[in-house]
Amino acid sequence: MIGPDCQKCMSMTLRMGEAALSDPIKASSPVRIPIPAARHWLASAVVLASFFETPALQAQGPPNAERWRDATQEWVRDTEGPIVSLGAVGQFDDTHIFAPMVSSENGTYRLWYCGSTGRVAERVFDLGLATSRDGRTFAKPPGNPVYQFGDGRHSILTPTLLRTGDGHALREDGKLRMWFASTWFEGGTGLHTLHEATSIDGIDWSSPSPPQLENVYAPSILKTNDGYRMWFVDVSSEPWIIRHAASDDGRSWTVSDEPCIVIDQAWEKQRLFYPTVLHLDGVYLMWYGSYWSERPNTTALGFAVSTDGLKWEKSRHNPVFRPDPERPWESHYVTSQSILREADGSLRMWYASRKAPPFVNKYFAINTAVWTAPPQ
Repeated sequence: MIGPDCQKCMSMTLRMGEAALSDPIKASSPVRIPIPAARHWLASAVVLASFFETPALQAQGPPNAERWRDATQEWVRDTEGPIVSLGAVGQFDDTHIFAPMVSSENGTYRLWYCGSTGRVAERVFDLGLATSRDGRTFAKPPGNPVYQFGDGRHSILTPTLLRTGDGHALREDGKLRMWFASTWFEGGTGLHTLHEATSIDGIDWSSPSPPQLENVYAPSILKTNDGYRMWFVDVSSEPWIIRHAASDDGRSWTVSDEPCIVIDQAWEKQRLFYPTVLHLDGVYLMWYGSYWSERPNTTALGFAVSTDGLKWEKSRHNPVFRPDPERPWESHYVTSQSILREADGSLRMWYASRKAPPFVNKYFAINTAVWTAPPQ
C-alpha cells in the first residue's frame, strides 16, 4: 500500500513530467528537459505507481464509498418507549403495525404506517398516519386509516415515497408519489404486486394503479439523473433477494438481470427484506434486513454501499442495527425502516419492532433511532 508521502511524491513527479512534455523549453525555467528524457521520466513514474498500487487497493473503490462501508454505525435510541403503538381494541391497527414511511415537510414529520386487525392469516393492512413536530413524539390524528386498497381483501404493504438522495420526499407537479406492494393473504397464491398512488396532502390518495410489476415487496425508489431507480425484494422464490429496476416514468419498469444483494454473510439467514436506499456523497447506501442467525426468531439490519446502484459491497460490521433485549417491545424484530438525513447532517431512522414469542402481533410497535455523526 502506498503511504501518503509516497503518493505525494509520485503526484509531484507526474505533474513535473507532464509539464515537461507540454512545454520542455520554458524561458522562466532554469532547467530544460529534452522531450525524450521527459517521456522516459514520466514512464518511469507510471511504472513506479503501478508497482505500489496493489490489486487489493484497486478493488476498494472511491474513498467516499470506503468511508461509508467501513464506518461503525452508532445508532442511538433516543426515546423512552415506542413512538407509535397499536390502536385501541376495535381500531384498524389494534393487532399489527409496521413499515413506517416518513416525510419531513414545512416543519412537520408525517409517518404513514401499515396497520391491521385480526389473526395473522386473516390480516388486511390499511394505511395509517401519525404526525410530529420533532420526529420523536407522534400522535395519530382523527380519520385513520387514510388509505385502503378498496376491495376488502388486498393489503397496503411496505409503502415508499419518491425521494431525493437524502431520503426526503420529492414532489412532482405538487403531488406525493407513493408506491406499495399488495397481496391478498387469504388468497393462497402469495403473489405480491407493485402499485402506485398520488396525493397532494398525504391524506386523500388516488386509487391504486394497475399492477406495475409482480413479485415485488418493500420497494425503495429514488429519482436520479438517470431516471427512476427502484430496489426491491424479489419474492418469486426462496430465498428472497434484493433486485434493482429502472424506469423513465416510474410506471414501466425494467428489472436488472443480476440481483443486487444475496445471502452471503454468516449473520444472514433464509431471507433478505426491506431495503432502504439513499444516495449521499456520490455513494448509494442501502440498509436491509435479514433473519439473524445468531438468535432464533430475530431480525437485524445490514448495510451495503455501491457506486452505481447495481454492484454492492457489504459492511464488515454487519449487522449494524440489532434488537434490544432491554426494550421488550423491540426485543426480537427491528426492520421495515425509513431513513432521512436531517438538516444537522445526522441520519434518523424509523423502524418497526416485534416483542418476544408467541408472535400474536406480526409487528408490535414503531420506534426511532439517530446516527448523529455519519461520514460527511
